[in-house]
Amino acid sequence: MSSVRDLGSPNRVVLPAHARIRFVLVRPHYPENLGASARALKTMGFSRLTLVKPSRLCVPEHEMAFKMAVKSWDVLDGVTIAPDLETAVAGAGEVVVTTGRRGVSYVRTPREHAPELVHAATEGTEIAILFGNEKTGLSEDEQRLATRYVRIPMAASQPSINLAQAVQLLAYELFTAALERRAGDP
Repeated sequence: MSSVRDLGSPNRVVLPAHARIRFVLVRPHYPENLGASARALKTMGFSRLTLVKPSRLCVPEHEMAFKMAVKSWDVLDGVTIAPDLETAVAGAGEVVVTTGRRGVSYVRTPREHAPELVHAATEGTEIAILFGNEKTGLSEDEQRLATRYVRIPMAASQPSINLAQAVQLLAYELFTAALERRAGDP
């Protein structure tokens, strides 16, 4: 896939935070989650998606990734594949680790983190948001790079939600916080 045409609306909201926030999928397994994540990001105006050590199937060229991306093929086409996590977060002043694990200190919700992250991004700080493998999440070693931890609250005892759903929720909270910041600017 190369030179994929952007099929989105020409009338879209572009906010300063969009250029400074990257979403990093670490060891993703399913190409469907890659495509759905690309779509989730585009709906909220984001486009920076990085993969770290994806499975052999979880590549932008896979037909199921393409199918699930639905008019977000430009995001899929722009995916970067980093050889390791350190490369993926290089230059980031904030590294946000998503976790479904209990007992992690200093965990806040996406809604609590979003205004601070948007402020930092608007002021020029690069932000990397890390999502772990669909089955195992992020390892303790991968979590050591965190400057912040985020957990999506859930009513059920289900340990986590789908990877692309998590991407959508974080992107949504960041987008709405960026809209609120813009509305509050003189």
